[in-house]
Amino acid sequence: MAEPAAISKAGRWRAPGRVNLIGEHTDYNDGLVLPMALPMGMTCTAAVRPDGVVRLRSAQAPCDEVEIAMSALAAAGWSELPTWAHYPLGVIREFERRGHEVRGAELELDGDVPIGAGLSSSAALSCAVAIALRDLFAPSVSAAEIIDIARTAENVYVGVPTGILDQSAAMLCTAGHLLFLDVRARTHEQIPFDLQRFGLSLLVFDTGSPHRLVDGKYAQRRAECATAADELGVPFLRDATASEVERLADPVLRRRARHVVSENSRVLTVAERLRRGGDPREIGPVLTAGHASLRDDFEVSAPRLDTAAAAALVAGAYGARMVGGGFGGSVIALVDTERAANVVFTVRDAFARRRFDTPRSFEVTPAAGAHRID
Repeated sequence: MAEPAAISKAGRWRAPGRVNLIGEHTDYNDGLVLPMALPMGMTCTAAVRPDGVVRLRSAQAPCDEVEIAMSALAAAGWSELPTWAHYPLGVIREFERRGHEVRGAELELDGDVPIGAGLSSSAALSCAVAIALRDLFAPSVSAAEIIDIARTAENVYVGVPTGILDQSAAMLCTAGHLLFLDVRARTHEQIPFDLQRFGLSLLVFDTGSPHRLVDGKYAQRRAECATAADELGVPFLRDATASEVERLADPVLRRRARHVVSENSRVLTVAERLRRGGDPREIGPVLTAGHASLRDDFEVSAPRLDTAAAAALVAGAYGARMVGGGFGGSVIALVDTERAANVVFTVRDAFARRRFDTPRSFEVTPAAGAHRID
């Protein structure tokens, strides 16, 4: 296929994946979250096309090149397109729908966030595309609107009813810090998170249990939370108290609401201890309690997640918990740096004994949010 002569590489933009130290399934309940950006991310190499055409390529799906006219986006048969393409095309469609003209674009995508690991590769992809389009076509678009565009792309054009946690982390996080985000107020604070100073490391275990949010279970949890809030007579579970939750007659709704209310409390506890410069070892039990709540009350854990968390604790981790939407994905563990190798060995050994595939593991530090590379 011939290349239009006017196309030239305009630049590269990158957005990070994330881990959420604490605060799962609280964002769409108008609550509190405490994520950090990962060193791994998604990169979008972008250029303006003058012919009203969008062409997409992904290094992770080299056989799925997509080309579509801008004029056809609104009526496109999206079900016929590869799923990964729904994210960037959804972002483009949202720019257009909000009155930001996109004349055509050449987008090449690549990244090193493990896909399906619960580390928000999808939000990283959407935000990388969004900041590229902003710089090329609509420089006045704010970070807040980018977050909303990227979230809407995932909600409407992919079909996953996420909150704003992942997109906010991708856009607002800074190196060396956690992002304390109040979803309702849309206010945020950068909290220093210097583990090296305390001889600590944060390990991530990609358990190899695929994390999928498009199979309906995530949407079901969100619907259960909405039903629980409605029965309690509050706008969101953010507004409920622990004692009110225990009065819910339906045991499933009671468990779901109990998780959200207790998880918001855990976010506040962790943020306060780190804000005052406390030893991060103090937050270990809070992280572990978060995993128990996600496993028992919200019921979004999985055998490999439970195995990794339990084995890390046996090996001396101060805290361990699943991260992300659940039903698969990754586990984080807060460990002494000098014991990190032993924790990794113990988790791998636990997986081997259960005949699970060996989990990928890596250490992470808080990285910068979305930005232009060149």
